[in-house]
Amino acid sequence: MQAKTTGLLYALIAFSIFAVQDGISKYLGTHYPPVFVTMIRYWAFALFAIFMAIRSRDGLRATIAANRLGLQISRGVILAVQISLSITSFAIVGLAHSHSILASTPLMVAALSVPILGERVGWRRWSAILVGFIGVLIILKPEGDGFDPMLIVTFIAAFLLGLYGVLTRLASRTDSAMTSFFYTGVAGAVALTFVGPFYWVSFAPHDIVWMLALCATGMSGHYLLIKAFELADAASVQPFSYYQLVMVSIIGVTLFGESLSTNMIIGAVIVVAAGIFTIWREHMAARKNRKTEG
Repeated sequence: MQAKTTGLLYALIAFSIFAVQDGISKYLGTHYPPVFVTMIRYWAFALFAIFMAIRSRDGLRATIAANRLGLQISRGVILAVQISLSITSFAIVGLAHSHSILASTPLMVAALSVPILGERVGWRRWSAILVGFIGVLIILKPEGDGFDPMLIVTFIAAFLLGLYGVLTRLASRTDSAMTSFFYTGVAGAVALTFVGPFYWVSFAPHDIVWMLALCATGMSGHYLLIKAFELADAASVQPFSYYQLVMVSIIGVTLFGESLSTNMIIGAVIVVAAGIFTIWREHMAARKNRKTEG
């Protein structure tokens, strides 16, 4: 029990760091091309992933030897694209608005797990997915003068994050967590290196500090999240991602002057409630399957 408590504390700190990271991303993404910011961040991420692989029990050579190399590379590239879109959304749409839509990721994972993983999703989870997407529609507000086409970019980012999550589960069937972590950083960094230099700009001296802070928060946040998953089960850790929504909303309102509209708050509450229910049902189904197999 003490190990699990420590794991949940790691998760709390990790998602707090991720909220700060998103605030820095919004600032940098407002002043510099998001693809360029993502590339620099990924270079640091890749170095960290290589360092972790070298220090791992199996070593660098075994970590690189992925059983499904194409799948691992695809995961890394998809997440790199997703982060670029998210930073774009943070800069244009806003932190709070973006995260209220990104909160639908667990619903995306549940829906995509059927065709990709062959998992069975019962009527309760399908109902939660439907209710959650109604919440997303409330946030998007597709009718009337308030619709912002940039929200579609945010929705695509949420979809890609869900796809990345499902592909990570698929990769975990044949590869270790360290192998998946390695290719998440390295494959994404390589892909962005082909694109990012076309958007190269010079940082203002004071913004170099913020870029270094972005890299530091990314590495420390991912490290703590790895530790959290080592000590606590995924069903206990995942709901902490909604704590990040609260934190980034506070950062968006207090530091960037964002406003929380009524439809955004109502929609976010619906999405979060549906997401937590989906995570809980998935946990219950997994526990039932373990008992049946035992």
